[in-house]
Amino acid sequence: MSNFIENQNWRYATKKFDASKKITAEDLATLKEAIRLTASSYGLQPYKIIIVENPELRAQLQPAAYGQAQVVDASHLIVFANELNFGAEGIDNFARTMSETREIPLESIQGYVDYMKGNIVGLPEESRNLWSAKQTYIALGNLLNSAAELKIDATPMEGFIPAQVNEILGLDKLGLNATLLATIGYRHEEDATQHYKKVRKYNEDLFITL
Repeated sequence: MSNFIENQNWRYATKKFDASKKITAEDLATLKEAIRLTASSYGLQPYKIIIVENPELRAQLQPAAYGQAQVVDASHLIVFANELNFGAEGIDNFARTMSETREIPLESIQGYVDYMKGNIVGLPEESRNLWSAKQTYIALGNLLNSAAELKIDATPMEGFIPAQVNEILGLDKLGLNATLLATIGYRHEEDATQHYKKVRKYNEDLFITL
């Protein structure tokens, strides 16, 4: 745990990436697995993760992120996109995966499937979209933590125009909506932000023990 805390103190929202440094395929695979293993509501993972490596595509996305240089300078750009109007079909897909993974008949988990559908399908579409969007933030947290362990810099970004990102990447045609961006790579030695002291609430202002 001491290493975890050290890694949290090491990481920061990198403002200037070294464009000459790229993440290895092995480290990228580790980050992807960390995202894949993320906890989610019912285990449904109602989102997709888009990894944008293409420099021309990232150049198109930069204006949609208000010109932020991280979008083009980082090793990789990751887009977290929630599934819109998530419902019975998504739950059925999850059930089939569970059946295959655990080698159990679908009939044996029908009760759980019905329970999930009862809690989700009847909700207004707006509520379901908000719920699925929230799940992407949990996945982002796992990315930040695993990247810090690998000493890979990561910057979470909400400062972008989702509609433009959706259009450029064709997400709207896939029933997806961009909720978060994250740039990953390696800090530039000239990034002054890395030397700033981390500012967080004091314990007495953050925690309430009852």
